[in-house]
Amino acid sequence: MLLKNLSLINYKNFESQDFEFDSKINCFVGANGIGKTNVLDAIYHLSLGKSYFNPVTTQNIRHEQDFFVIDGTFEKATREEKIVCSFKKGAKKIIKRNGKAYDRLSDHIGLLPLVIISPADRDLIIEGSETRRKFMDGVISQSDKKYLQSLIKYNKVLTQRNSLLKYFAVNQTFDATTLSIYNEQLAEFGTPIFEKRAQFMEAFIPIFKKQYAVISGNTEEVALTYESKLFDDDLLTLLEKSLDKDRALQYSSVGIHKDDLSFSIAGHPIKKFGSQGQQKSFLIALKFAQFHFMKVQADTTPILLLDDIFDKLDENRVAHIVGLVDRQEFGQIFISDTHAERTENVVKTIHQTYKIFKL
Repeated sequence: MLLKNLSLINYKNFESQDFEFDSKINCFVGANGIGKTNVLDAIYHLSLGKSYFNPVTTQNIRHEQDFFVIDGTFEKATREEKIVCSFKKGAKKIIKRNGKAYDRLSDHIGLLPLVIISPADRDLIIEGSETRRKFMDGVISQSDKKYLQSLIKYNKVLTQRNSLLKYFAVNQTFDATTLSIYNEQLAEFGTPIFEKRAQFMEAFIPIFKKQYAVISGNTEEVALTYESKLFDDDLLTLLEKSLDKDRALQYSSVGIHKDDLSFSIAGHPIKKFGSQGQQKSFLIALKFAQFHFMKVQADTTPILLLDDIFDKLDENRVAHIVGLVDRQEFGQIFISDTHAERTENVVKTIHQTYKIFKL
């Protein structure tokens, strides 16, 4: 799969810009703040229906304008897919595929598989469990529409249950029957989500470890672990056991919305004991593993976006990463970097044909 061209109108700092892309490697170079990352984010937006860096849609509109349009033509399995994503203040976001608007934006997820590697990925290490769950859910959802719909339904019921718990507290009342209905629905939608996550991690962890070994030169032992209370008990039982606690807290304290991933190096949390280079290598390995997992699941080669990934890495790790890209079967790649010469030296070792856009 590849992106042939891209057109931006009022997207972030771009008033109007058109790009025609190379089928293999495309590089955006220029000073900080010039818009390199914004181009990658526009590609992500077309694929996933939202910005990777700013989920507040109105904030992706160019200053003093009231709409944006992102327009791209993809080639997938010899078929062209023309995707247009547009948004106007005060209205709903619209995504059109070959001229026809989706009824639900979630129906677009998975059509155009994509993986992004960015400095913003550090949030996976330093932020709370929600960020890591979103990563896991994002990988699974791009190849499993049923999973995505279960997740949407689960979150809707969770919101309703939390509202009911708040209502009980404010009105000093309690209705066990209504609460039990929500408990059963959470179990109905949450149990297959847990099972799918556990199944996914079983397949994903060996791929991740292999990728990290190559990037680090096989010198460091890392671990990735899925943590969930559902390994100990079924969700319905957990919800019943936590009733008193939930009523006191006024929200649901157990469920798949509390699951987490733990990252460690040499048996210790990478957040506390990993160097910047080790943390970045961990995240790149995580994303390369995502790429290979999705490639098999989607039966097509995802687009790979590399945003400023050579920053804060020593030459040895950069060499390992470039070697990885060179040896493995990646498809179309988009790279952003502040150093044009460094970028060109790197991409020359990967492929003979490429395009460099100086912004």
